[in-house]
Amino acid sequence: MSETIDKTDTTTFRMEGKCPFGGDRIGGAFGDRPALENWYPHRLRIELLHQNGLAADPLGPDFDYAAEFAKIDFAALKRDIKQFLTSSVEWWPSDYGNYGPQMIRMAWHSAGTYRIADGRGGAGTGMQRFAPISSWWDNGNTDKSRRLLQPIKHKYGNALSWADLMVLTGNCALEIMGLPTYGFAAGRLDAWEADNATYWGPEVVDMGTVSSFDDMVNRDKRWRGKNGEPEYDLENPLAASHQALIYVNPEGPYASGDPLASARDIRITFTRMAMNDEETVALIAGGHAFGKSHGMVPAKEIGPPPEMAPMEAMGLGWHNPKGAGKDTMTNGIEGSWTPDPTQWDNAYLENLFKFEWEQTKSPAGALQWTPKDPGAPKTPDAHVAGQMHPLMMMTSDIALKVDPDYRKVCEKFLNDFDAFTQAFSKAWYKLTHRDMGPKHRYLGPEVVIEDGLLWQDPLPERDYALVGKAEIAALKQAIAATGLSVSDLAFTAFSAASTYRDSDKRGGANGGRLALAPQKDWAVNRRAAPVVEALRGVMATFNDGRGDGKKISLADLIVLGGCVAVEKAARDAGIETPVPFTPGRVDTTQDLTDLEMFDWLKPVVDGFRNYADDSFGQMTRSVSPEELFLDKANLMTLTAPEWTVLTGGLRALNANHDGSNRGVLTDRVGVLTNDFFRNLTDTDLIWEKADADGMTFALKDRATGQAKFAATRSDLVFGSNAQLRSIADAYAGSDGQRRFVADFVRAWDKVMMLDRFDVKGHKRYAPMAA
Repeated sequence: MSETIDKTDTTTFRMEGKCPFGGDRIGGAFGDRPALENWYPHRLRIELLHQNGLAADPLGPDFDYAAEFAKIDFAALKRDIKQFLTSSVEWWPSDYGNYGPQMIRMAWHSAGTYRIADGRGGAGTGMQRFAPISSWWDNGNTDKSRRLLQPIKHKYGNALSWADLMVLTGNCALEIMGLPTYGFAAGRLDAWEADNATYWGPEVVDMGTVSSFDDMVNRDKRWRGKNGEPEYDLENPLAASHQALIYVNPEGPYASGDPLASARDIRITFTRMAMNDEETVALIAGGHAFGKSHGMVPAKEIGPPPEMAPMEAMGLGWHNPKGAGKDTMTNGIEGSWTPDPTQWDNAYLENLFKFEWEQTKSPAGALQWTPKDPGAPKTPDAHVAGQMHPLMMMTSDIALKVDPDYRKVCEKFLNDFDAFTQAFSKAWYKLTHRDMGPKHRYLGPEVVIEDGLLWQDPLPERDYALVGKAEIAALKQAIAATGLSVSDLAFTAFSAASTYRDSDKRGGANGGRLALAPQKDWAVNRRAAPVVEALRGVMATFNDGRGDGKKISLADLIVLGGCVAVEKAARDAGIETPVPFTPGRVDTTQDLTDLEMFDWLKPVVDGFRNYADDSFGQMTRSVSPEELFLDKANLMTLTAPEWTVLTGGLRALNANHDGSNRGVLTDRVGVLTNDFFRNLTDTDLIWEKADADGMTFALKDRATGQAKFAATRSDLVFGSNAQLRSIADAYAGSDGQRRFVADFVRAWDKVMMLDRFDVKGHKRYAPMAA
């Protein structure tokens, strides 16, 4: 900073080359590194629970996306998109005069980040707009696709989210090229800030030292063993085979050109993305029926990604000094898979199997395949009329031919184009809707009503009248009469609801799946079995004895049992408080429950119920129980205060999975007191390790050394972490008891209602129904 100031009064002074506030150097500003995570890299980052909150949202808490979207003329919107798709602009001309293939890739890559292990990723919040995803090598030039759509986004404004626009544009692209799409549902709510918390892999790339930006693509730390060996395995919760890729390296693992090794990576990756073999083949073969790959310029000549591009680039990255059009560079592979890249047909599979393929190199130096037969069909140049090129296949395409199981699926589709068409349409629908959750969130005139899609975790329609206040009161009395304890009722209700994860809107109490496999058989849920059976008896007595059409589901009764428990526990603490209960949950069936997909919801560690799987201690891991506890709190959309107050209340109620005394820092078990916080922060008490690994602890009297309580890391974190301790202090003081009960009841009701999209609507910050 250089400044000259000259005044003519008595305070005149002159400074040349210096800032007026002293010093002639500025080394940093708000947010610059080093920051907390640099100084203390192992610190638990509690603040991440408050990402993408109300303060970041320009639309505010009252914006109702469903209501705004309903005002759109949907047919006109699709006409606008389709008209755009067959246009071209000079600054980024369309291949073959059709933006369709480019937009399919954008939508595919937006949705393709989804992974079944934790439900994160996917198209649901439009995260392709933000780093790190926006600047992954595999998303090269998707920034251009979104920028091309900017006029349509501005025309429809906030009534159309970016997340919905990207997927709908992909659907429209498929339609104009001849594919009958299975359907489309809107309802995706945009995020408003970058995701700084999702774990995308252990690899770290120093972007200041890479020679080209495809050096971002690496995989050495996420895999165990070697490709082809029995112990070959991808680290959880990851799905992508490489850092900065959506799926697999199209050149094969380590760009090896080995199709069979590529097939192994494809199967692992697509399985982690919740796709079976048939869906995998349908998506690859269907997606490669359109468009081309781009590899005309070596990667080292391409500019930085959007997040590192100069300011004048205005958010666009990967500058190509040779321009766009015929010189476009994206992933380094050049060419098209079919003779007609803008038409839905079976040419991809026909040519893949009809011809033998040999390895060659693209102009950018990437490994690819071309037909050995010089008489094989040719594909037209995307920009130069009359110019033809050989067909192209990637190593990941040849993989479908050499893998025996993938080959069987390919042969089925080769012999039945209609079956292929339907399989691709349905797989695309699953890909782009997998993280949207229950159909109550679906908007628009093209929503598919079919109930046979297990990946949607279907629930039967309610065919009975809901209970009212009088019936709820009678049911509460019936639950109390069973003699079930406060602890057991609270544990069971929380176990049913806490499977919810907001990442893909799966889990929760609705459906009553706590009583079905696999959840009923999980070790963490065993304590709930006798409670569920007792509540079945209450349900049968109530439903069989009525003639007015009103019934209660087991799912509702489990939640109501929790209300009974919390109300009694608060009453015993001297505070009368009603716990909200919203009926309307239904009971699903075992046939409508996908065992494999629901088993992914089984916790390895659940701090709320002080649970750690028996295998956790033997696992190779780089995370602690408290980090997984934070992860769980995030999946349940809890704020730091909600996380804290829920844990303290659950410990007071003794909702531990095994009924043990760990973390139950009170002599009044089952009473909703703030004892957990008072004892956790009591300076007359000290904590000592109870095992060599520091997983369990003993709380002792500082003066006498007498042991008073036992605890785990999931308990001590609320006293050891500065941010959580400050919240614990708010509940531990002399005025903390009433605040604690009120806040616990609110947080409890939030958890019970997490999956109730049938009543919550599409307001991100809408209060929970009471």
